[in-house]
Amino acid sequence: MKLNTDTGYFENGGVNVMAFDDIYPVGHQSGVSVIMHGKRIATNGDLRFEQTPGQWQPVPAQTERTLDGSSNTINAALKYPDEKGNLRGMNPAIYPDVSLRYHVSVKGEDSSVIVSVDLDDPIPDVFKGKACFNMELFPGELFGKPWIMDSRTGIFPRQANGPVKIRHSNFIHSGHNVKPADEGELLGDRERLAGLPSKGEPGYSEDAFPVEYNPIIADDMIALEYASGRVFTACPDDPYMRLRIECLTDDTCLKFYDGRLNHNNGWFVISSEIPTGVTGRVLEWKITPNSVPEWRYSPVIQVSQVGFAPVQKKRAVIELDKRDSGLALSECSLYKLTADGDEKVRSLFPSEWGDFLRYHYLTIDFSEITEEGMYYISYGDSRSDYFRIAEDIYERGVWQPVLEYFLPVQMCHMRVNEKYRVWHGLCHKDDARMAKTGFIHFDGYRQGPSTLTKYKPGDAVPGLNKGGWHDAGDFDLRVESQAGESYILSLIYEEFKICYDATTIDQDRQVVEIHQPDGKNDILQQIEHGLLTILGGYHALGRLYRGIICSRLRQYVLLGDPSAMTDGITGDDDRWVFTEENPFKEYMTAAQLAGCARSMRGYNDSIADDCINTAKQLFAECEKYDLDKVEHGDWARGTRIHAAAELFLTTGDDAYRTILIESSDAIAENFGMLGWLAARVLDKIGDDSFRNKMMSAVPAYADRICKDSKENPYGIPYHPYVWGAGWGIQNMAKQYYYLHKTFPEHFNREPLENALSFVLGCHPGSNTASFASGVGTRSATTAYGLNRADWSYVPGGVISGTALIRPDFPELLVFPFLWQQTEYVLGGGSSDYMFMVLAVRELLKTAK
Repeated sequence: MKLNTDTGYFENGGVNVMAFDDIYPVGHQSGVSVIMHGKRIATNGDLRFEQTPGQWQPVPAQTERTLDGSSNTINAALKYPDEKGNLRGMNPAIYPDVSLRYHVSVKGEDSSVIVSVDLDDPIPDVFKGKACFNMELFPGELFGKPWIMDSRTGIFPRQANGPVKIRHSNFIHSGHNVKPADEGELLGDRERLAGLPSKGEPGYSEDAFPVEYNPIIADDMIALEYASGRVFTACPDDPYMRLRIECLTDDTCLKFYDGRLNHNNGWFVISSEIPTGVTGRVLEWKITPNSVPEWRYSPVIQVSQVGFAPVQKKRAVIELDKRDSGLALSECSLYKLTADGDEKVRSLFPSEWGDFLRYHYLTIDFSEITEEGMYYISYGDSRSDYFRIAEDIYERGVWQPVLEYFLPVQMCHMRVNEKYRVWHGLCHKDDARMAKTGFIHFDGYRQGPSTLTKYKPGDAVPGLNKGGWHDAGDFDLRVESQAGESYILSLIYEEFKICYDATTIDQDRQVVEIHQPDGKNDILQQIEHGLLTILGGYHALGRLYRGIICSRLRQYVLLGDPSAMTDGITGDDDRWVFTEENPFKEYMTAAQLAGCARSMRGYNDSIADDCINTAKQLFAECEKYDLDKVEHGDWARGTRIHAAAELFLTTGDDAYRTILIESSDAIAENFGMLGWLAARVLDKIGDDSFRNKMMSAVPAYADRICKDSKENPYGIPYHPYVWGAGWGIQNMAKQYYYLHKTFPEHFNREPLENALSFVLGCHPGSNTASFASGVGTRSATTAYGLNRADWSYVPGGVISGTALIRPDFPELLVFPFLWQQTEYVLGGGSSDYMFMVLAVRELLKTAK
């Protein structure tokens, strides 16, 4: 197990051990991680304060990481609380103040690593039995496979199984047995469990606490371990996945838990308790991932899961083990499927591209193939999924599922039916109550010292129970996602003149019927639905809302039908509405409303007028801000230009034209962010000076796009970090379309087509599924949506896609609870994808 100081991790053939290179513990990627033969098996090896921690439990701050090649060691220094002085947990009252500094060292020895934990400060006794060193095991690779703990054996279960212990009040319950709680096992009173001030503390309110609140929640339960012992072995029968963990410290042991008993998104956990009241060396583990010396990463052929139009450029990428780079085959084969089987069409000759991330890459260009049909590519023993070449490639089941399924299913304040199926009932009729002042919500919403409205905290605010889409899996309505979604759909309608009717949307009855046309254009109905919540909120509050979200954690973690979140009657369980003063978002929403006005003209003129008037009012109100003195003032300057551009396009008002001309230097200097807006207003402005400044900025940005696109084998600007990059690539493609349309001599269409192929399957890693659920031969059909607990998906939802396990491992797991890989969102996820598909389709018309 040798430390490679260039990559920053240990290597032993096909086994890698990373240590404290990743930074996202709540997303199951941090601490000590183990990759075995192309699969990440274990992660989050670190000191925690729960054996099976969830999303809101404290996580440490890493202060230092050093590599020592001479001693074959990685050392990390960490601390609680974090750099902001808090424990970063949802319930700080459950985790008393603690100042803890510690070190973790990971040293390679033979085929193992020795993990050592040293405390600089003693852990307070209140954490006895809770402070622990954990390592999490990925469930999706382990279901149905065996494990051994000393002499005990078992199978990793598909579902979490009891019994459980429940800690609450003054008792611990274990199955049917009840006994008094031991000292240190109390979680506190009901207010503390709810994350609210306790009686006698500042901010306490009887009204704030829900009477029916059930204190038996995830933080209040202890999963009973499956086994305890000295040596744990996962998958002893499989040399490619055999992982052994041994506790070397006397007076402690390993315990094996199923974290899903506490949290649906939990993983299997191996844990050792850390003693309290002591410093120095407190724990040593020996971790031995079995390495198969002859193993090589199997070649992966990456290609669009949908396919190509005959005139479209056709590219595939082959991903290889770096150790095989000198052994790459000089030839692969293209096969066409016929009624009698498949037949070889021709040989293809890959080109060497080089190394990217941890792999070696070849590229294939087979654009000369124009005959319609179903194809696949083979390379040695590997083959791609099927893809089509067809004139009608984008005419059915590619962008259409966004309108047919995803947007209808996400609609709030509606009942959504699909023939015999009810996707969800009529929800949130009781929206919404004014949020408490001086309050930070567990999802990050902040209400300042004032409500900024005529409403008092707790008041029912009328007009908020119409329109909008649930954002992601937590069902909130953020103003930027609502306005952003409406705006992108408006750009689609304006640019591509989409007319598609597959859905009945009845605003009076608040009912949606999927696959039942109503004679109205679905995209216009969806734009209208988004505008109902934005405009309704503005008129009710006298300003934009920041967001509408549930008031309780128990509601927030709801999996399934959102109509179960509240009772539909105004009362204590209603969602809260937050407000803020934020010129960045207010200018942005003004821009988006102005753009939406154009799509609504002739369909709903009343809403079109309302959009224009509200956008003007927002713009005028924002002009009162001193952007030098507000948070994100530079961002607000950008959205001010955006708002002026959309208002000018919609109204033709010279006042907005003047702002754009006066901002020409700022636009040219920030052409990467604002150039696409300049491209859209260039001809209408009709100012030579403005045009000249934009034209002077074009070549440098075009060169940058070209340079960035050459830094990876996918032919697009792609800079993986932690989250999947799919949404950012789609947004880039949308903006690039306008640049290509206005400056075609500088921006060819190739990056746009490559971006579409990337999202549809030509992306790094062994999972080449299309990011668009239900689109293509193989797609993301296990996703982080409202039905994620069923390991299912919503057709037309688009995930962020392949994430980066730092420093160099691309990963797209088949697992529904990783929001950084498989989440759906509003305000760009599916709508930007839809725009990208239609943009490629439009450009191909002129390529014939």
